[in-house]
Amino acid sequence: MTDELVAEYDASGNVVGAVPRSRVYAEGLWHASAGVLVRSPDGARIYVHRRTMTKSVFAGMHDCLAGGVVDPGETPLGAATRELAEELGISGVPLTALAAEAWDGQWAGKPMRCHLFAFEVSWDGPIRHQPEEIADGWWWTDEELATHLADPAWPFVPDTRVLIPQLLRLRQHP
Repeated sequence: MTDELVAEYDASGNVVGAVPRSRVYAEGLWHASAGVLVRSPDGARIYVHRRTMTKSVFAGMHDCLAGGVVDPGETPLGAATRELAEELGISGVPLTALAAEAWDGQWAGKPMRCHLFAFEVSWDGPIRHQPEEIADGWWWTDEELATHLADPAWPFVPDTRVLIPQLLRLRQHP
């Protein structure tokens, strides 16, 4: 198995090169990831999923963004589109940036520092989990998600835990 390359970013959000994923995590290098919030067409529910126990980071934790790292030469929108299709089997639908194109949330925790680009999609079709990445999934209201996020013991991906309240506020107050 080869160590895939990911786009390396600086702290200001500029692409500065490409490095192996293992170095990104081991050395805490800046990189970018793109995530997609999947909503029901009426906007009342968000798709939440649990990561598999084999994930290299945040194994077994819950998340509400389908996404992953930005590859070398890839845009955040391209990464979001690719990851949504890979992880949940959703393709052929337009993604909407959840904030200005230049905006990115930042998360500087262990084991990584990351620029987070967020998008949203409306979906009422079938969802097909990528078995290597997604263990289970279900639909929740914003309130159900907020209740779980308020519990610090609930195992939720830490970068999304920081980002999602901002994204939900942006959606309510554009």
